[in-house]
Amino acid sequence: MERFGPSTLVEVGEEKLLFDAGRGASLRLSQTGVLPGRVNKLFVTHLHSDHTIGIPDVWLTGSLPTAGKRETSFEVWGPKGTKSMMKKMEEAYIADVEVRKKNQNETLSGLNAVGHDIEQGIVYEKKGIEVVAFLVDHGPVKPSYGYRVNYQGHSVVISGDTRYNENLIDFARGTDLLIHEVAAARPDNKSPSIQKILDLHTTPEEAGKVFNKVSPKLAVYSHIVLLDGLTDTEANLAVRTSKVYDGQIVIGEDLMSFEIGDNIRVKDPHFVLN
Repeated sequence: MERFGPSTLVEVGEEKLLFDAGRGASLRLSQTGVLPGRVNKLFVTHLHSDHTIGIPDVWLTGSLPTAGKRETSFEVWGPKGTKSMMKKMEEAYIADVEVRKKNQNETLSGLNAVGHDIEQGIVYEKKGIEVVAFLVDHGPVKPSYGYRVNYQGHSVVISGDTRYNENLIDFARGTDLLIHEVAAARPDNKSPSIQKILDLHTTPEEAGKVFNKVSPKLAVYSHIVLLDGLTDTEANLAVRTSKVYDGQIVIGEDLMSFEIGDNIRVKDPHFVLN
């Protein structure tokens, strides 16, 4: 499998900030050499299961000595319902948590889960790091958010799931790196079910219009939704985007990384062998 669920790690200053935790997030973290226990801050774009199903793995596995042994509470920021979700998640795993605490005969603070319901604006600010949440349009899934991380004059923006959205454009202007979702289907497929899914996302042509208005140093596609068996080659995402946008665009892959400075360095996917 080449692509697991949506999840983006932003390493900034001394912090490791995780955005969404889809299927396989904990495994992918470990493959990059970042043990789950080194992550204690998660920002969720919306509460669809494909963005949250990996949370228990990152949270619980990260408390183990073999996975980094998180020393502080696991905090999660997200739309209304996030605080309740984390409380219920603690209840769901109470048997596991109590046994682990008893067996190891210590507090194990990394097993504490704290949820925060957010609104648009600055949701985290510490040591020069600023995380800003902004509303996006994911159809009936309200509220849904994108995020911008600012640090020492540089920034990265994560769109979350969204249609073409002017609010995203306003909050993303001038960013170094724009990580944006995209969806595509076969042009001749007029199935109502396919069209309904496309209507909740951004086509390559629409994304190109976003990139034109934002003018990022680099635009990257992530959360790539290919419908009706469409392959990457058939989707032609870069070609379709280039019809309306002449800037640089990267088709994201799992484990791909970017170093942001005066220029942006793209690092190919890699695995860390232990």
